[in-house]
Amino acid sequence: TDLTGRSVKERLRSGLGFVPEDRTTDGIIASFTVAENLVLDLYDAAPFASGTAMKPQVVHRSATERVEEFDIRLSDVEDPISTLSGGNQQKVVLAREMSRDLRLLVASQPTRGLDVGSIEFVHKRIVEERDKGTPVLIVSTELDEVLALADRIAVMYRGKIVGIVDADTERDVLGLMMAGVPLEEAQAQAVEHRTTLGAADAGAEEGRL
Repeated sequence: TDLTGRSVKERLRSGLGFVPEDRTTDGIIASFTVAENLVLDLYDAAPFASGTAMKPQVVHRSATERVEEFDIRLSDVEDPISTLSGGNQQKVVLAREMSRDLRLLVASQPTRGLDVGSIEFVHKRIVEERDKGTPVLIVSTELDEVLALADRIAVMYRGKIVGIVDADTERDVLGLMMAGVPLEEAQAQAVEHRTTLGAADAGAEEGRL
């Protein structure tokens, strides 16, 4: 379905989940409560609203359930989301996006600025969404994160895709592609000038074979 020119609401209602790169600017409204931030995409739809009126009790109950499901650490769902840590704010964004029936999840830099525990949790939930059958597109500059999550990797350089490779591709090859080297040339250079990480990747691949 071509969503070009559609409104944000139409895109979300079509089944698109979006975790933005900058949660403080594009993912949350700092002055709103945690409960309100959890329904930013559905505040005017059932069961959270009837006509033009929101149903605060339903919003509160749903928020309490999402907080427990996504292990969001807070004092009260009616507190401003600005009182939460960055990791817990990110969990709110994930909880909101993953609580709908998704046809596609797009997550840009999903773990930027998070602590180790929060990173592990976010990765787990993303993989669970993938395992449910939802297509997931991760945009990340963290190579280890890409290798941990991806089934396929599209490497981009200056806004263009250099190549699409399997997730078990050596980091030497990926690093060269990230510098703009075409796939076949990157593969040749990686063999000729193998780094320690590249040798480890090659050894692991030989072990799997």
